[in-house]
Amino acid sequence: MGRKLDPTRKEKRGPGRKARKQRGAEVELARFLPPGKSGPSRPAAAPRLTGPSDRRMSSHRAGDRQKEALQSREKEAAGQTARGRSGFSDGNSKWLTPAKAKKIQSKGNHVELSSDGEVEEGTWEMEEEEDGSSEEMVDDYGASSSSEEEELLPIEKAALKQNEDDSEEEEEEEEAEEEEAAEAMSRQKIGQKKEENADLQLNLDIDEQFKLPTNEEPPDLHVIHQRIKGNLEVLQDFGVKREEGRTRQEYLALLRQDMAAYYSYSDFLLMKLMDIFPLPELVNFLEANEVPRPVTIRTNTLKTRRRDLAQALINRGVNLDPLGKWSKTGLVIYDSSVPIGATPEYLAGHYMLQGASSLLPVMALAPQENERILDMCCAPGGKTSYIAQLMKNTGMILANDSNAERLRSVVGNLHRLGVTNAVVSNCDGRQFPKVLGGFDRVLLDAPCSGTGVISKDPAVKTNKDEKDILRCAHLQKELILSAIDSVNAASETGGYIVYCTCSIMVEENEWVVDYALKKRNVRLVATGLDFGKEGFTRFKDRRFHPSLKSTRRFYPHTHNMDGFFIAKFKKFSNAIPQAQKEVATPSAVPDTNTEPPPKKKKLEGSKADKEQKLPQSALKKKHSLKSQRRPVKA
Repeated sequence: MGRKLDPTRKEKRGPGRKARKQRGAEVELARFLPPGKSGPSRPAAAPRLTGPSDRRMSSHRAGDRQKEALQSREKEAAGQTARGRSGFSDGNSKWLTPAKAKKIQSKGNHVELSSDGEVEEGTWEMEEEEDGSSEEMVDDYGASSSSEEEELLPIEKAALKQNEDDSEEEEEEEEAEEEEAAEAMSRQKIGQKKEENADLQLNLDIDEQFKLPTNEEPPDLHVIHQRIKGNLEVLQDFGVKREEGRTRQEYLALLRQDMAAYYSYSDFLLMKLMDIFPLPELVNFLEANEVPRPVTIRTNTLKTRRRDLAQALINRGVNLDPLGKWSKTGLVIYDSSVPIGATPEYLAGHYMLQGASSLLPVMALAPQENERILDMCCAPGGKTSYIAQLMKNTGMILANDSNAERLRSVVGNLHRLGVTNAVVSNCDGRQFPKVLGGFDRVLLDAPCSGTGVISKDPAVKTNKDEKDILRCAHLQKELILSAIDSVNAASETGGYIVYCTCSIMVEENEWVVDYALKKRNVRLVATGLDFGKEGFTRFKDRRFHPSLKSTRRFYPHTHNMDGFFIAKFKKFSNAIPQAQKEVATPSAVPDTNTEPPPKKKKLEGSKADKEQKLPQSALKKKHSLKSQRRPVKA
């Protein structure tokens, strides 16, 4: 016996998972059947199946038992008809002859009982056999499949009705859930479209018409940010987009006020920044200061190589890359599973935590082996150790700093990194030429206002004013003159001075360099750095020396490093120009020592004229009085 394969229809090969869970239905039905009409003997209820393998085995066994039962009943029926036994009439042979299979259509799932006592879902179809004969499927209780619906017991009818109701409820619930999901999606899409339209309309309104606000409008960061964008667009094309009756100064005042409120800057600092940067670049600079700079380290080539250090850190779970083509020792750290400042490699002195901008002054200084070098403001020792590794621990480095507390970190770093050619001193840099001089090269990382490292110290946004800038500029002018005087112009390999600050103020950079060019016999030379912006040769109403183009400026929004300024001098004479010393320049800080001498000369001249007019007797009396007063003064 077999079934014809219909490739377009997938027949159910056995009871489903839900049907296999329902066991012992025939036991319940046996209660309602009379004892004599219980039908052929049924197997005992199958034990509870615990695993999927047991269920598969039981389904295969049930199918085999069903086939054997059908075959045995067919043989018995054939033998009984041949012998003409009593108990079967011609009418009985009608239901014993195989009939064509009929597909029972029902509203719900039709429930059948398998030979192993499990309930089956769906309808089972029988097709014609290959030999052309057909028989009607007979169940275990002697009822034919054609009259199943008519001879169903009450409990079966109730089960069918319950299944139909459950299926209808499930379908209704699924339809309701689908409708709710579709409505939610449509609402979400409508909301997104409204938001996009609102944003687009807001942008269009800003682009088309930007009006200066009134004092009644409440401050809101989102509104302020949009107002900054609109104001910048108007200022870039002021003649076309400006509001009638409004001046450019009003727009600039509003922009400065909004930027001060949005980025938390003082009005004074914003005015200085607006003088240095164009307006679009100013916004980029302010945004870059809100983001921290990447963590960078410098390989200590006195103890290891960058390749070996990178591999060791990668093995510890550090994600890193080379700093750039301009540096052979730098590495940039993206993320790390271990603290960078506490690894065994750090404690062994294989690297130094140092900003990328701090490597540039030493590269510009380009120290040579066996030279005498002065680091005038050395704390915390990053640049000093970099000079030592470039010199391969030869020559001599004088690491000086005026703050004794900061020198502790210098000593610790030099010991950890294995620097042996450094001498640490605690002196005021302005008195240094008198203490020691004749150096081949000098590095001056002058103290400054810190406007280039706002991302590290946000307090600079508000705690700096005009007095702080001028105070720093005055100190820097004194230090740069001392640094120039400490260099020996007759050095065979040196005679260079590198001046650098972590500030972007013109007062602390170009003004100081221009002052040094006027006061000493030095000239500016190329720094040797391939990148960076040129220094200013003119700023507002001031004009600087044209050679200031060789200085370099570095910004966080263009080079992704701290704001920095670097200038390199070459000293060509140890003599101090006297003529330039007497002439007071407006760019320099007022020198109190140069103004009194002319007054004294005038007084002396007037006294000499009076003495000439006085008679000789009066002169003798005057000299005698002076001689009497001298011992009293002594």
